[in-house]
Amino acid sequence: MSELVSIYPISENALTVSLGDKMDAAINDRVFRLFQYLQRHPNPFWKDLIPAYCTLTIVYDVVSIRKHHSSAFSWVQNEMERALHACEESEPLPFRKVNIPVCYDPAFGFDLKSLAKTHKLSVHQVIELHTQQPYRVYMLGFLPGFAYMGIVDDKIATPRLTTPRKHVPAGSVGIAGNQTGIYPLDSPGGWNIIGRTPLQLFNPQVCFDTAQGKGTSHKLLVLLQPGDEVKFYSISKEAFDAFDARNFNPFST
Repeated sequence: MSELVSIYPISENALTVSLGDKMDAAINDRVFRLFQYLQRHPNPFWKDLIPAYCTLTIVYDVVSIRKHHSSAFSWVQNEMERALHACEESEPLPFRKVNIPVCYDPAFGFDLKSLAKTHKLSVHQVIELHTQQPYRVYMLGFLPGFAYMGIVDDKIATPRLTTPRKHVPAGSVGIAGNQTGIYPLDSPGGWNIIGRTPLQLFNPQVCFDTAQGKGTSHKLLVLLQPGDEVKFYSISKEAFDAFDARNFNPFST
C-alpha cells in the first residue's frame, strides 16, 4: 500500500481507511473505487460504509466476526488491504455531468454583494468565476442530498459566516472556504449565499434516475451523487420564476 494509506480503529466496531490528507479528485476517486468495490462484493459482517473526502469508514459486526476470528479489527484490516489491492485494478469510475441553473439575483444571493466587496470584485465577476468551471461532488452530508463540491477559484474562496443564519431556503447556493454547495432543504446554515437554483435536489416523493436514461439505473432520492461533475450557469429572475422541472434535463449537454 501507499505510504499515504493508513487503516486505524475509531471504535470497537469501526475502522477508517485513509487514502490521503487533502481534498483531491484523485484521492476521492480511490475512496469511491473502494466504496463501490465493497458494495459490489457485499459482506454480511459490514453494517455500514461511510465515504468522505479522503476516507472510508467501515462499521462492522464485532460479535459475528469474533465467532470466526480472534481479532475483529485485524481481520477487517486484512480484508480492507485485500480490497484496496483488488479495486486498484478496476476501471476508472464513470462520472455524470450535471448542469444546474442558478439565479444570482439579490433577492436570492444574500451575501453576493458583501462577498464581492471582500474580494474587491464586481458582482458580475463573482458570478463569472463561480460559473466558469465544473465542480466535483466530493461527498454528501449535513442534509439529505447536500453535496460538498470543489474546488472554487481562490479569488472567491470565502470563510463561513461568523454567525450562521437560522434559516437558509432550499435551493440556496453558497460558498464556504474553497467549496461550494446547495442547500437541498430549508435549514440553518453558515455558508455565504450567492444565489438559488429552482431545481429540487431532494424529494422523498420522487426518485432520480442516476443512469441518465442509459445503462444500469439506480433510483435515489437525491439528484447529486459523489463523483458527479457539476457546472452552474446563470439564469434571470424571470427564468427562475418560470422554471418547469418537468421539462428540464440536468444531464443534457
